[in-house]
Parts: sequence; C-alpha cells; structure tokens
Amino acid sequence: MPNIASILKSEISRVARKEVRAEMETLKKASVHHRAAIAALRRQISSLEKELRNVAKGTSRGVRASAPDDSGDEGPKRRFSAGRLAAHRAKLGISAAAYGKLVGVSGQTIYHWEQGKARPRAAQLLSLAAVRGLGKQQVAQRLEGAE
Repeated sequence: MPNIASILKSEISRVARKEVRAEMETLKKASVHHRAAIAALRRQISSLEKELRNVAKGTSRGVRASAPDDSGDEGPKRRFSAGRLAAHRAKLGISAAAYGKLVGVSGQTIYHWEQGKARPRAAQLLSLAAVRGLGKQQVAQRLEGAE
C-alpha cells in the first residue's frame, strides 16, 4: 500500500505544474504583445528621426542659401580635418613650428589642431587652404624668405 504522504506530494506537484503552465501561457502572450508594441514604437521613432533629419537639412539649406547674399566675398565653406593636416605636414616633411609660420600661427597651435584639441577659425582655414595648395619647393622658398 502506497504511502499517503508520497501520493499527496505527487498530487501537489502535478497541480502546481498545471497552475504554473497556465500562468506561463498568460505571461508568454503578454510578452509577445509587448515585444510587438516595442517593435512598432521603434519603427515609429526611426521614421520620426528620419523626418527630423530631412527637416533639419531643409532648414539648413535655406539658411546657407541666404548667407552668401549677405557676404558675397566668402568662397566655398572650408572643412577641417586634423588627420589630413598632420598628413600634409608629414608629406611636406616640416615641423609644426615651420608649418605654423606658413599659416601664421604658432607651432603649438598646429600641434593642438592635429591632436583635435582645437579647431582653426575661418580666417585660419583660408590660410590652411592656401598652404595646402603649395608643394615642397614652394614651402621651402617661403620658409627661406620668412627667415
């Protein structure tokens, strides 16, 4: 004859598993619903961010279009890259101090620009662009003339 305690224990385990399974089904359904809602919200955020970028581009284009009318002597907008500045200086084979003389700033300023610690102003960007167009011989001639 089986022990009543073991029968009772097995019956309690069976009922508990049945209840847990029912609760898990409910939780799984809720989880699927929440995941679908999250995915929909992410898609909505993505589309809104894209729309915001497009609006920002349209606004900045309008501002740029009106800016040259105010000051017609400005050329194209100059961009600055610290890596390209360092590469150009290395290509010319000159020190930061010598490059600074060409641009009209100190060697320390050139070093900070190359490290990305500082950025040149608009007038300095024009000087950088002028130096960028020079070759090794022209740079050597300018440096000899500056000394």
